Amino acid sequence: MADRSAPSTREDYPVFRTLQTRWRDGDVYGHINNVVHYEMFDTVVNGWMMEHGVLDPKSGETIGLVVESGCRYSGEIVFPDTVTAGLKVTHVGRSSVRYEIGLFRNDDQATSAEGYFVHVCVDAESRRPVALPNDLRTALATLET
Repeated sequence: MADRSAPSTREDYPVFRTLQTRWRDGDVYGHINNVVHYEMFDTVVNGWMMEHGVLDPKSGETIGLVVESGCRYSGEIVFPDTVTAGLKVTHVGRSSVRYEIGLFRNDDQATSAEGYFVHVCVDAESRRPVALPNDLRTALATLET
């Protein structure tokens, strides 16, 4: 078995968003369920895109479809924790981008979970891949590490 690298720290991310855990996020084991981590990843990325004017899910010409995702857990998050989500971009291609998200429990300096997903930019109607729009490329540059 390969050695597992240490969790990321806050210094590894250029942008942050605060999220609140909810009572319903907990599972029978006393921590938030793994599906909630993915909901947080999605909220962080799409919220950032909307704030920067590069995603209009109702009338935009392009959207990002998730084609790959993953998560690595290193600690528990429970209700009523506050989660600070760090966001960065580690690859920008012709029509795709890889986002990485770190979830920090309360004031912890190391992540409790680290996830990623790859968006492929597609035409909103045909769902066929298209080149990343220039305004999106410009915004993504602020997240590259």
